Amino acid sequence: MNYKIRCKIFQKLFLACFALVLAGCAGRDPEVRIVRVEVPVLVPCKTKMVAVPAWAAAGLHKSDSLELKVRALLAERRQRIGYERVLLSAVTACY
Repeated sequence: MNYKIRCKIFQKLFLACFALVLAGCAGRDPEVRIVRVEVPVLVPCKTKMVAVPAWAAAGLHKSDSLELKVRALLAERRQRIGYERVLLSAVTACY
């Protein structure tokens, strides 16, 4: 047989097989799958503004007694510790 004839026969067989494969794939319904993908999304942090307390030592005068000044400073120290805890909880609420 001639080479050109063999090529044409092979080409026709190949096209026929390709058409059969495509026809077989076209007859099937596509497979539908639901895939859940978890992706982290940035969310704006919504917390209330932390109010600055009225500090206990803010109203002290030079003429006040030493005992009054010490009590006010100790109270302000407790206020500061509480204020820092509130600030820390507001910051960590977003994480």
